[in-house]
Amino acid sequence: MEDSAGSSFESPMADNLGTTDHMSTEKGNGIYGIVGAAILALLIPVLLSVILVGKKKRKQRGAPVEAGGEAGYAIRNARIPELVEVPWKGATTMAALFEQSCKSHSLQRFLGKRKLISSEYVTASDGRKFEKLHLGDYEWQTYGEVFDCACNFASGLVNLGHNVDSHAAIFAETRAEWLIAFQGCFRQSVTIVTIYASLGEDALIHSLNETQVTTLICDSKQLKKLSAVSSSLKTIKNVIYFEDYENDSGFSGSLSNWTVSSFSEVEKLGKSSPALPSLPSKNSIAVIMYTSGSTGLPKGVMITHGNIVATAAAVKTVIPNMGRSDVYLAYLPLAHVFELAAESVMLCAGCAIGYGSTLTMTDNSSKIKKGTKGDVSVLKPTLMAAVPAILDRVRDGVVKKVEEKGGLTKSLFYFSFKRQLAAVEGSWFGALGLERMLCNTIVFKRVRAVLGGQIQFMFCGGAPLSGDSQRFINICMGAPIGQGYGLTETCAGAAFSEWDDPSVGRVGPPLPCCYIKLVSWEDGGYLTSDKPMPRGEVVVGGFSVTAGYFNNPEKTNEVYKVDEKGMRWFYTGDIGQFHPDGCLEIIDRKKDIVKLQHGVYISLGKVEAALQTSNYVDNIMVYANPFHSYCVALVVPAHKTLEQWAQGAGIKYQDFSELCDKAEAVNEVQQSLSKVAKAAKLDKFEIPSKIKLLLEPWTPESGLVTAALKIKREQIKAKFKDDLEKLYH
Repeated sequence: MEDSAGSSFESPMADNLGTTDHMSTEKGNGIYGIVGAAILALLIPVLLSVILVGKKKRKQRGAPVEAGGEAGYAIRNARIPELVEVPWKGATTMAALFEQSCKSHSLQRFLGKRKLISSEYVTASDGRKFEKLHLGDYEWQTYGEVFDCACNFASGLVNLGHNVDSHAAIFAETRAEWLIAFQGCFRQSVTIVTIYASLGEDALIHSLNETQVTTLICDSKQLKKLSAVSSSLKTIKNVIYFEDYENDSGFSGSLSNWTVSSFSEVEKLGKSSPALPSLPSKNSIAVIMYTSGSTGLPKGVMITHGNIVATAAAVKTVIPNMGRSDVYLAYLPLAHVFELAAESVMLCAGCAIGYGSTLTMTDNSSKIKKGTKGDVSVLKPTLMAAVPAILDRVRDGVVKKVEEKGGLTKSLFYFSFKRQLAAVEGSWFGALGLERMLCNTIVFKRVRAVLGGQIQFMFCGGAPLSGDSQRFINICMGAPIGQGYGLTETCAGAAFSEWDDPSVGRVGPPLPCCYIKLVSWEDGGYLTSDKPMPRGEVVVGGFSVTAGYFNNPEKTNEVYKVDEKGMRWFYTGDIGQFHPDGCLEIIDRKKDIVKLQHGVYISLGKVEAALQTSNYVDNIMVYANPFHSYCVALVVPAHKTLEQWAQGAGIKYQDFSELCDKAEAVNEVQQSLSKVAKAAKLDKFEIPSKIKLLLEPWTPESGLVTAALKIKREQIKAKFKDDLEKLYH
């Protein structure tokens, strides 16, 4: 690359100098010598930047290894010779990691939550009531204080009569008490069952009964839901609830045959009567985590203490300069392995964790009272995690504001964005030095204020992030995004893109706690012998691979295998390809591939990812009936975007439901889908021939998407069975 770059700059310069031969006087030579030197001085930094970009692109981030098991293309992180198992000597369990980190950072801020000043309900024009909160500053507990709280809670569990050989479950929203209860249970070797707060009744009953939970820890608002299903819960004896902002007085008594206590009561009980700790080993099951799985009842994944510690230790090695000066915003579900792993990394690094929610995050969030600051404005986090759907919404919100401003603001924003984009992608004519500083100060400063203005690094996981969204966040937020790849079954630890990697669409090299190999899938046409890049099913082995599914040996044996060297491998079902620098790209999913009537295969996930970029799409599911030669789609349209189009097009309608049924609206969305599909170079048979616009958004509460906002294909197919059949007639 240096050679080609060098020749492209030398040729024009040589030609121009050649035209001046007839002016070869001594004075002329002096002048042109000075001009030539000046030009050369200007070009040297450019040439160096091109060379450096070239070197950055060629940086080897992963390296092939012999990793045992069936023939495949195995690879590991190139920078670290041995797999990482612990962050430091002695921290082999979450209990040990927690205790050692709390003692090391005892006086540092650890967990913070906002003080409630007041709350009120406002009535919207349609009669619906919405709660609005007036929240104050963050109030903090130090690492030392949190450790004492966890120890007291552990002793309280023992005094309540919880049998250390039985399971406790946490069924609650993400909050500081969630993490304290979690760590408290580990002080007594109690295995925690994690359950999404949005989980439906059937899945909740299944999860609690299957694991024979005796102590349930929940939000106070879940008590009503538990009361409704209490007759179906066979093993519950104790219920411990987190007090709400409005209800600090506590509630205790009997609900069904259960003893009900508040979190603070259990903590006080333990403080007055401490119990000796009973600590786990690295192979002890720390968590049985119920996936929000896209099919059937959820499966409980058994995660060991060693799994969580290994993932935390590995991620910590790839994020530069992370430490006690950093502040992390926690708002994603802790019952999801992505957030649990992220907060474990923060614990490992001695960072502060401030808790918020999607409903109170920004100054304009739905639950924030007018005049009150959102979580990010008060906390000013330096680190945060996000799923792609949230980053897509941030991007769409910013673009919408820019479009509304119009004029000079709009022109300046897009000019600056294009210049920064050229620089990020390595073009020598991109914004450099002073220009970049001015862009950041004048143009992007207000955009960065949306997330507090101090973001230094973002974690992204849960689903693939589009290249457009990644670039947008990189530039407008001025922070690198570490895009991760992992599953509950690998404790979130598989691959993670490095902070200095400018590429998009990839998930980086394997984390140093594991190996990744590709195994050929001949039926799908993905082979490790493929050129220029090997392709196949992604298989993960190493310290992050979990112990299997609870009470489900048949499914465990199907997807977990141990090789002749004793290494445990998990077969993900995802299709990936390795780039020459050792970075992984996820390109398909075995379960998402359908063979159409005329014999070609269609990857539903790939098509959905492409069509999701349409401005009209809030969510989409592509469906392919194998007895037909084309696909169709269910589309949840972006309300405001479609309504703005209808207003501009003069379309009359009574309500949004009527608009969704209008042929003009369907045609407009379908044309948009065709446009983005062609831009993504999809084949004709991959573009939905017919679509149905749906009124209601898909939420975790509706059971149609997971907590990470991935679609639940089988549930959507079942709910909209009649609509899908009509699309094929």
